[in-house]
Amino acid sequence: MTNAPTVALAPPPGTLRRPARRGARAADRGVSWVLPSHPSSVSTARRLVLSQLAVWALAGPTDDAELLVSEVVTNALRYTGGPVRLTLCLCPAEDALRCEVEDADPTPPCAREACEDDEGGRGLYMIDLLARCWGSQRTGSGKTVWFELHIRPGAEGHPDAP
Repeated sequence: MTNAPTVALAPPPGTLRRPARRGARAADRGVSWVLPSHPSSVSTARRLVLSQLAVWALAGPTDDAELLVSEVVTNALRYTGGPVRLTLCLCPAEDALRCEVEDADPTPPCAREACEDDEGGRGLYMIDLLARCWGSQRTGSGKTVWFELHIRPGAEGHPDAP
């Protein structure tokens, strides 16, 4: 048996690289869908995100949004076993796309160190690398795991573009 190198998060798991915004949650002003507890919900979540980004004429963060939504929804379904709520919010004043996935388990996400040959264990690491910030908040019925992606001002499809 060989000792494979491990991958570790730079900050402790769940630590925000920037504090969450104050004010309304994305669920209060975004688009939201309830996804059943079924493996097909992951691909449904990806399609919903790509479709909504097209409605908003936002091409910049589509690949990262699709990947990270897939990771967060997969984790919620895998570890909670119940339906999840996916919410997207475009926040042009902050140049941000915010995604929230709410589930019924109050346990916060926990990063693990993945060995080189492990098939899983890298989702939170990818979120930490690609999202400008992310975190987890307890709710009255479980938790919400969220992340934000940066939207470049002046980019094609940005709400403030000419």
